[in-house]
Amino acid sequence: MAGRERLIGAPTRGTTNPNRLRRVDRWLTADPAVVALLRATAPPLVVDLGYGASPVTTVEMARRLRTVRPDIRVLGLELDAERVAVAQAAAGPLLEFQRGGFELAGTRPAVVRAFNVLRQYDETEVAQAWQLMLDRLAPGGLLVEGTCDEIGRLCTWVTVSASGPLTLTLSCKVSTLDRPSTVAERLPKILIHRNVPGERVHDLMSTLDTCWATAAPHQAFGARARWVHTVHLLTQRGWPVQGRPSRWRLGELTLPWSSVAPLP
Repeated sequence: MAGRERLIGAPTRGTTNPNRLRRVDRWLTADPAVVALLRATAPPLVVDLGYGASPVTTVEMARRLRTVRPDIRVLGLELDAERVAVAQAAAGPLLEFQRGGFELAGTRPAVVRAFNVLRQYDETEVAQAWQLMLDRLAPGGLLVEGTCDEIGRLCTWVTVSASGPLTLTLSCKVSTLDRPSTVAERLPKILIHRNVPGERVHDLMSTLDTCWATAAPHQAFGARARWVHTVHLLTQRGWPVQGRPSRWRLGELTLPWSSVAPLP
């Protein structure tokens, strides 16, 4: 599945837990652009970059993506040889594990999921890392790069194509949410240091908190109802929210990148 190429990147901490990436997997199987890409590519390859000390989240992603297309191939990549050796027990006919980094082990995948990989890098290094991966995607391919907490209750990711970033998605377990801006601590590296006054992403977090407070009466119908009303209020304030209320009920919020992109 892979060719020979110099490994590029630095090892991650390796922290992982079952279902830690369930939220992004759920989004991958529902997002129209991703689903169309996977169904149009024959046979599709998806790379999970930096899966950590255990291959469990790669195995889970493969199982979930096969609800979209049964013949999908999944490749887990890690720089650490010991982690790859451990993962071999989970390998199967359409699921492989190899050593690899941003060079993607010489493959040309349709989609790359890279979670909790760039947290250890400097913000100035993000664009280069993105470009290394984008240069190796199949035509029309997508990079989904993000961050989450240790048990997957707070999750954010950026979808990136060859033309640049497309969207930012926030996903959280709203029943445990004190206020929406809590998710800011898990923003992707490209944004996490931009959550300061004057930046668009800070405006988003501040407005979300205000809308959440305004929607407090809806808590009587449950945290999901409060979140959905919060998103409705956000749209009324002019934020270009994407997706349908059925996605909002899952604790998701997707916005075009232009509405949160760092200022020059």
